[in-house]
Amino acid sequence: MTTLNKGANLPVTAIRVRAVLAWSAGDGLPDVDGSALLLTRRGRVRSDADFVFYNQPRHASGAVRHLGKRPGADTVEVDLGALEPGIERVVLCASTDGGTFGQVPGLHLCLLDAVSGVELARFEMAAGPETAYVTGELYRGAGAWKFRAVGQGYASGLAGLATDFGISVDEDPPPAPQPAAAPAVPAVRSAVGEEQLPADMRARLSLRKRQVAVSLAKRGVAALAARVVLVLDASGSMTGPYARGTVSGVAERMAAVAAQLDGRGAMQAWTFASHPARLPDLVVGDLPEWLRLHVRVGQYSLFGRRKPPKGLEPGQVDMRTVGIGNEEQKVIAEVRAFVRAHPVPEPTLVLFFSDGGVYRNAEIERELREAVEEPLFWQFIGLGRAGYGVLERFDTLPGRRVDNVGFFAVDDIDSLSDEELYDRLLSEFPSWIRAARAAGILR
Repeated sequence: MTTLNKGANLPVTAIRVRAVLAWSAGDGLPDVDGSALLLTRRGRVRSDADFVFYNQPRHASGAVRHLGKRPGADTVEVDLGALEPGIERVVLCASTDGGTFGQVPGLHLCLLDAVSGVELARFEMAAGPETAYVTGELYRGAGAWKFRAVGQGYASGLAGLATDFGISVDEDPPPAPQPAAAPAVPAVRSAVGEEQLPADMRARLSLRKRQVAVSLAKRGVAALAARVVLVLDASGSMTGPYARGTVSGVAERMAAVAAQLDGRGAMQAWTFASHPARLPDLVVGDLPEWLRLHVRVGQYSLFGRRKPPKGLEPGQVDMRTVGIGNEEQKVIAEVRAFVRAHPVPEPTLVLFFSDGGVYRNAEIERELREAVEEPLFWQFIGLGRAGYGVLERFDTLPGRRVDNVGFFAVDDIDSLSDEELYDRLLSEFPSWIRAARAAGILR
């Protein structure tokens, strides 16, 4: 049996699996129901028939069944071999009745081999004011099935979760005809220089800013301002993602987060490997040129020999000085020092991308523990490799006044829709803000 942390995944070789959602039941505690959504590659259901729950306990294909509930547990069974070819993911969901998930003790998910009964994985979850939750997901990757521990809550409840994946939800009619209320979605901001962008990039930015706003609204945030910091791994193992344009795509997608949260439409940026290096600020209006100049890896040839310098344009970092190693603690310390030296009224969101190989666990843990009392939240995103070390485990580490770190990993971020990326990217930031304000870390 494997214990998973939030964002972790593992291969699934069993033909049929059971996802058992369990908790400590008791008088006066909320009741919990499990459910499942069958999704296509677009991350949407084909129709409402792809929602399996207590009122619709068996999918038409027979591949997914809601087996029913007993005190403190609810079970969904998935026959992976029977899933239709168009189904790429089975999302495992939960909802509460009579309270929030923060009031549900001992919440965890067990994945079992349905044939042998062997427990394959266990995922312990902690939640807050959410009344709906994505606990985990089964998904196709490289021709095989995998399981990912998700742990993403929805303040908008089961209706909001289901609607997000394309389910039509019938709401109770109002007692009398009234003007339709607009959804509590923050206004989409216009970033400085946005009109100078190429038409296709400007269109993508506009759609992505709106998706960022929607993702925040799902978590009950009507309006939010924040400073955004981008950190990009440039270690030797990242050469492929840079060459394929993956890192450039990531930076463009993160620019939409800054454009929506920061009034200037800008964010500070760092690159790192053996050493950190501060990059020029990414201003949305300069995005094409910024990507060309600054999304780069070290100049190393085979067997570690340095290539001759090709000449640097103004503002560029000599990436040979950054190296090829993994020293996350150094860039974490440098970002912390920057935030202390340049205080702002808003909280700071750090978007930290790495492909793993983490080994300085003690030093990283010390930096992040010391950062608990600082007005910044660290969102780590793994880009497909293993070995995330303490970054992956930090959610479960005790002894902190507030949880100041989020983590998730994706096998192929290029194939992840903007909707799902921003939902996962922003799932913990609003709850950290509430906790940090209650603790006096934020005003």
